[in-house]
Amino acid sequence: MKQASLALKGGTMKKSILSIIIAGIWITVSEFVRNELLFKGYWLDHYRAMGLEFKTLPLNGVFWMIWSFALAYLIFRLQKKFSAVETILLAWLAAFVMMWLTIYNLQVLPLTLLIFAVPLSLFEVAVATFIISKFRNASSELSNA
Repeated sequence: MKQASLALKGGTMKKSILSIIIAGIWITVSEFVRNELLFKGYWLDHYRAMGLEFKTLPLNGVFWMIWSFALAYLIFRLQKKFSAVETILLAWLAAFVMMWLTIYNLQVLPLTLLIFAVPLSLFEVAVATFIISKFRNASSELSNA
């Protein structure tokens, strides 16, 4: 009986880690598509108008990947205490609104981009929350069996 319980916990832990990894991959891909494929021109034009160069370096990608997985982990932790809607809003506020306030304060945020960034970032966090909740539900069904 005790071995079955330990095996179940191990399976739940694996599902938890897998949910964070898949959600982190989703966030990374979403950010890349949005910022490198859809709106790169906005960033380039905005920085050029300020006399700055908008660089895309491999190290930037590494930091964005770390940020993406940190957001996935935040969503995972928030979901343990809050509803899906609360999780989405809290994670979105912590990740995106705080970032936008910071880069606005640094005077490098292209405000027109927010028209697209707000709904797309909410969608991004909602999908990541859905991914994690599906794994969590599968784990709880497994433990109830």
